[in-house]
Amino acid sequence: MQIGLRFHDSVDLPLEERLKAVKDQGFVCTHIALGKTTGLTADPVALTPGFAAYLKNAFTKAEIDVAVLGCYLNLATPDEEALKKNQNKYMAHLRFASLLGCGMVGTETGAPNVDYHYDKEACHSDEALDIFIKNVRPVVEYAEKMGVILAIEPVYRHIVWNPKRARKVLDTIGSPNLQIIFDPVNLLHADNYENRQEVIREAIELLGPDIAMVHLKDCKLIDGEVKSMACGLGDMDYTDIIRFTNEKKPYIQATLEDTVPDNAVAAREYIQKLERELK
Repeated sequence: MQIGLRFHDSVDLPLEERLKAVKDQGFVCTHIALGKTTGLTADPVALTPGFAAYLKNAFTKAEIDVAVLGCYLNLATPDEEALKKNQNKYMAHLRFASLLGCGMVGTETGAPNVDYHYDKEACHSDEALDIFIKNVRPVVEYAEKMGVILAIEPVYRHIVWNPKRARKVLDTIGSPNLQIIFDPVNLLHADNYENRQEVIREAIELLGPDIAMVHLKDCKLIDGEVKSMACGLGDMDYTDIIRFTNEKKPYIQATLEDTVPDNAVAAREYIQKLERELK
């Protein structure tokens, strides 16, 4: 794996200094959410070719790849005006990613309500899945035009909450420009935590060919809730994940999550040690 981290989890410095700090910690790529990074903006009006060229030059100089451009907006909102704005923001990010030289825009899959809250009955319903598929379709069509992948991230608390639902979305849309960000921890909940290895294996089996990148973090079940943390600090067994990437996804980009500058290197080294041991 080519291991990176979320850019907003790195030390908060001016862009060029921040990139140097990321490189000095041994990372080769980042997941960047423009709106979460000091000094940058995700406003579609600002996503010009010039802004893309500025970022592309800075990242190239630092020898850091932009693995994915994050755009986590609700594509299942019942507010039609908000939905249109969100779809336009996704399209702006896809256009910007193309100019930036970034291969994909990443997203989660929302909730069928205005304030994006978890309602198990509503989020996990067939109706919600149909709404998401309908609303993501024009975004995927735009991704095809831009030559960029839209990568959805299944999350237990969202509409695409398990591997079977993710497989249905992929098969229904039927586009090579719709792929998967595989975040194993995001598939976990108190409901399935004790069976987490089975959940992970099912995801690899059903989604493996369409996994475009990996998110890596650890977790523990605390007071009935899955709490995430940096790799090496929780209960996660990465054996199946790393065997899969070693065998099937050489050089796939994998970004760490829930790190801080003080533990990011330890988290990277923990995963790289497992990679060596499982080869």
